[in-house]
Amino acid sequence: MIIGITYDLREDYLSMGFSEEDAAEFDIVETIEGIENALHKLGHQTERIGHLRSLMEALLAGRRWDLVFNICEGYYGIGREAQVPALLDAFSIPYVFSNPLVLSLTLDKGMTKRVIRDAGIPTADFAIVTTPGDIARITLPYPLFVKPVAEGTGKGISGESIIRDPETLNNRCRYLLNRFHQPVLVEAYLSGREFTVGITGTGSHSTVTGVMEVLLTGKAEPGAYSYTNKEEWRERCRYELAAGEIAEACEKVALAAWNILNCEDGGRIDLRCDSNGVPNFIEVNPLAGMNPAYSDLPMLSRMNGISYDELIQRIMHSATQKIHPK
Repeated sequence: MIIGITYDLREDYLSMGFSEEDAAEFDIVETIEGIENALHKLGHQTERIGHLRSLMEALLAGRRWDLVFNICEGYYGIGREAQVPALLDAFSIPYVFSNPLVLSLTLDKGMTKRVIRDAGIPTADFAIVTTPGDIARITLPYPLFVKPVAEGTGKGISGESIIRDPETLNNRCRYLLNRFHQPVLVEAYLSGREFTVGITGTGSHSTVTGVMEVLLTGKAEPGAYSYTNKEEWRERCRYELAAGEIAEACEKVALAAWNILNCEDGGRIDLRCDSNGVPNFIEVNPLAGMNPAYSDLPMLSRMNGISYDELIQRIMHSATQKIHPK
């Protein structure tokens, strides 16, 4: 098969004047090389396409591929992660990972939590702040946790995200509204352990590749897997493969969330336990980072004995099954 690869390179956006935080979700060249090498080992030919505009130019020039391995995050709008899959759908070109509906829904953490809550999957109580006037109407008990409704990589999350009084809530929500120009998600703070669960497959064929606990060191911002903690993970974080009853509980919640949201091929579900030790859904990443060395999905899979090449093979198997179901 000829596999096109769509991606957003961090260096391209930095050269356009984006800040390090604004470009945090985008990939580095080593990630693309890792995907390419794994695909070559599976016997595929690859072609680097690049970002959305490069894809548009290529399609209009008549270029086509048997499948596109899409890791484009996009750079504008609530539907930015869905733009590449929607364009590929328009040209009847199959792709890896989830469809436009899933990617549009799951980027909006508030809408996602409404679906999760409706399905009876544990998730913290929450409210959405769209304008400063919404802040005074929040009745959730403190402490609270606040973050932008549609960002990833911990953007907008810091030690200041844990809120213990109305004045701090007001100040932090106003700051996030101004900084990210999008609504703010306000949740009841979950005080327990934090986990991330890797999943490959689609629907009834979905399986867990591992459950990893995220542990903060003494050098980390306390209480949250924040942007700074993620960027400086070597000094601030420690990761351990979970096992036993807690791993089983995390797997159950993660698979339920994955399937109710109709996610496809591979990704990650983030969970955090409440004060009773019950894993609660935080968010889903249907376009999980794929850097072979440090992205959470490859890392937790590797800790569980699944190599990067095998992870890519599982993802590709799921994607091709959608084209030629058996």
